[in-house]
Amino acid sequence: MDIQLGKNDKRYIEGTDDVFGVMSKILQRENKIDQEKEHFWIIGMNEAGFILYIELIALGTVRSVPIEPMNVFRVAVMKNATRVIAIHNHPSKRLVPSEQDKDITDRLIQVGRILNIQLIDHLIISTEDYQSFRALGLMDELENSLKYVPTYQAVEKVRKEEQEIAKNKVNSAKHAEKTAQNQSKILVNTLLNKEMSIEEIANILSISMTEVKKIISSD
Repeated sequence: MDIQLGKNDKRYIEGTDDVFGVMSKILQRENKIDQEKEHFWIIGMNEAGFILYIELIALGTVRSVPIEPMNVFRVAVMKNATRVIAIHNHPSKRLVPSEQDKDITDRLIQVGRILNIQLIDHLIISTEDYQSFRALGLMDELENSLKYVPTYQAVEKVRKEEQEIAKNKVNSAKHAEKTAQNQSKILVNTLLNKEMSIEEIANILSISMTEVKKIISSD
């Protein structure tokens, strides 16, 4: 779900305080019930730090929120973002990253590398405060992680063909679902062309092998 900025909200990011300033306002706009659930947002930016979009990727429970890397980067490709920041809230207001938080960040870093889209930080927020993975040194640690690095050597850009498909599909809301399907198919086929197995694709995109096969066989 696309999040609209208010007319007085800042439109570019210079640091983590700017991210928190924008996102805390967005969180406070939620009703009381939804504030008690975990949200996962992505801010997409250009190289100058101008905000291209803010997307609510998933809304979870009071303790967790499920994230699929495919959904995170599909929007980034469509919006022509070169850098993204992940943000999620902890309703408990305890801002310590969990192992699950670290794991999804690791996945997003690796998928972003394949697509040449940099995940520059991951913030955990409450309505009053925040914690930055970058400030904690966790981004440096996870950027050096080998847990989700594919066995093949492939870092070529795949943005051009994805953007070509995307720009022809986003002119109307009625094409949104078809656009998502096309982007998913291109992403999976790109990874297949780089000699990744279905099992490897399912692992790095955090989806099932059945879902990968369904995407491959879709019209």
